[in-house]
Amino acid sequence: MILYIYKLIEEEKMQNKTGNYSAFYVKEPFKETNLGAHSSYDFCYYNTLRMWKGQDSSFPFVDSHGKTYSVRDDSTWETLKSRLRERLNLSKNIILFLSKSTFESKALKEELEYGINYLGLPVIVIYPEYSEKSDIADNSGIKRNIKNLWDKVPTFKKYKGSIPVIHVPLKKLLIESALMDNDFKINSKNKIGDFYFK
Repeated sequence: MILYIYKLIEEEKMQNKTGNYSAFYVKEPFKETNLGAHSSYDFCYYNTLRMWKGQDSSFPFVDSHGKTYSVRDDSTWETLKSRLRERLNLSKNIILFLSKSTFESKALKEELEYGINYLGLPVIVIYPEYSEKSDIADNSGIKRNIKNLWDKVPTFKKYKGSIPVIHVPLKKLLIESALMDNDFKINSKNKIGDFYFK
């Protein structure tokens, strides 16, 4: 009986994984209501996705950060970590914003370690400084300047070999295509490795 109840709980969790969890670097200590977060380079591109969704309700971005209560400015690390995990548990993938301004903060490390290593969420990496698919890869594969950015986030580099990852420039049409691709959703992923648009 206990095994049956556990199975039902796990099935319900899988069914509720509809969000896209956006992971980005914000200088610590992070406060969601602080103007500092909104002026942070990577955070601005997360807001770009939200803006596209606001302008066009058919844009396939479902913001996992909007699925739970915000974290208060005076929240402890344990409260923030709990909220991050709650949002990740409701997500079908992670959108990682990776730029020259990105560094692995305590929160970003937690998001990626829990999301990739524990939950096995696929990752859509958006490179804000690049606008064309040819900026990401050529006939030889992913370009060296893109691979060098992976060093800025060691947790991503460590665990990315265990899940499907698609590398995308900041181009709305390509991001939309990646968001709709079933290979980059937790309930339908079937290939592991690095992918990009040709």
